[in-house]
Amino acid sequence: MTDTITLTGLVATMPKHVVTSDGLSITNFRLASTQRRYDRTQQKWIDGDTNWYTVTSFRQLATNVITSVQKGQRVLVTGRLRIRDWATDEKRGTNVEVDADAIGHDLTWGTAVFTRSTATAVAEADAAAESSAVSETAAAESDDDAFVPAGDADASERSKEAVGSVTPF
Repeated sequence: MTDTITLTGLVATMPKHVVTSDGLSITNFRLASTQRRYDRTQQKWIDGDTNWYTVTSFRQLATNVITSVQKGQRVLVTGRLRIRDWATDEKRGTNVEVDADAIGHDLTWGTAVFTRSTATAVAEADAAAESSAVSETAAAESDDDAFVPAGDADASERSKEAVGSVTPF
């Protein structure tokens, strides 16, 4: 059974990004989630216990997280909860992990500007993580994959112009 969870908290570590030998992008970071409550007798907010989670994202989400999320920022995370017990000769513990389906900034605490990723921009970011040079062949192939809305006669020309640029949503 898969449990879905939504969390809010602070990004406690710099996100770490890797690309596997198969080309799979993976980004993870630690999330600190502290419950707060208002104590009317003391007239102030009181921090409760802090829960710690390892948040892991894959594919396009991983690429977007590494370019958008930084240590100390408040975020919302939705994903599948995994709890794993571990033991060594000297220690025992439990890891609480979230395989993220979505990650975003918590707008309760600030503002954000959203920029939609194009297929080419995502492909280039993944390739840049593997090496510093982006293949021209990959950029040319992504032209064929551009999104074209149905029933729009000029969409094909506009999508060719937009490929390679990041456009606001």
